[in-house]
Amino acid sequence: MTKKEVLLKIENLNLHFKIRVGDVRAVDGVNFELYKNEAVVILGESGCGKTSLAKAILRLLPNNVKTYDGKVTLKGVETMEMDDELYRNEIRWNKISMVPQSAMTSLNPVLKVGNQVAEPLTIKGMDKKEALEKVREMFKHVGVPEDFINRYAFELSGGMTQRVAIAMALITVPDLIILDEPTSALDVLTQANIMNLLKRIKKEEDASYMLVTHDIATSSELADRVIVMYAGQIIEASEAELFFKKPLHPYSKKLMASVPKLRGTDELEFIEGKPPSLIGIDKVAGCRFAPRCAYKMEKCEVEAPPVYIKGDNKVKCWLYENKDEVD
Repeated sequence: MTKKEVLLKIENLNLHFKIRVGDVRAVDGVNFELYKNEAVVILGESGCGKTSLAKAILRLLPNNVKTYDGKVTLKGVETMEMDDELYRNEIRWNKISMVPQSAMTSLNPVLKVGNQVAEPLTIKGMDKKEALEKVREMFKHVGVPEDFINRYAFELSGGMTQRVAIAMALITVPDLIILDEPTSALDVLTQANIMNLLKRIKKEEDASYMLVTHDIATSSELADRVIVMYAGQIIEASEAELFFKKPLHPYSKKLMASVPKLRGTDELEFIEGKPPSLIGIDKVAGCRFAPRCAYKMEKCEVEAPPVYIKGDNKVKCWLYENKDEVD
């Protein structure tokens, strides 16, 4: 078996915000690895810390950060040790790029989209004419007509705007592309087209993705591995094939049971209650999912479970305490 090459390694990453009523522990001790030419999907409900994790990796931080520490290693280089200027010059938009959740609002309405996509190249010193030629090539690659280079964002459809955002993320040939809900504002047909585009790029360019989403059905099209977040922590990390057939964590099981299926008569399920507030979540002694869990035991409410590991699959749940393997 060919050994996988680790592209990104996250170790004990924390991102906490200070607000008037307390500290928000949006990312709380997160650990995972992402391999080269792999698509990792980060799943979870709104407010679980998915987007905060993406911003922590890219160091796109607001002014009210209280704690930001841990290790982010990209291709063997510890990026957390870099100062802001070096990080901007070496990492952000060069080695790690991002497709934002709402491409329309991320584009400048008074600049032609071609100039916006070319900007990272011209900042690095490339001649503008040469940069625009690169943009034309990239537009063709992602399915945007070349003459759209002279259009403005408000002249594009939602699907074309998303393709432009993907072109912007690809133009510097990054090692990792972070996709934050890339299809959330699109109709079903356009979603399928965008996912097919991402799959093609992954195959042709050996691209590596981190896809942040709550859409299980759409993410299954791209995922090689699935990471589930809950209350700022990772509670399951599984190979995609295993996850979509037999999720491990009770929360993951409920997520999968809530997805409509084309065939079968299983009744859709839902998760009772609501996600816990991330303000003061560190004061919770036991499992953070315990109040909503149908399998909870007395131990779950008094002690946080460790992470149980079998191969490349991990789960943070007391149900696996006495099992020889995670299956």
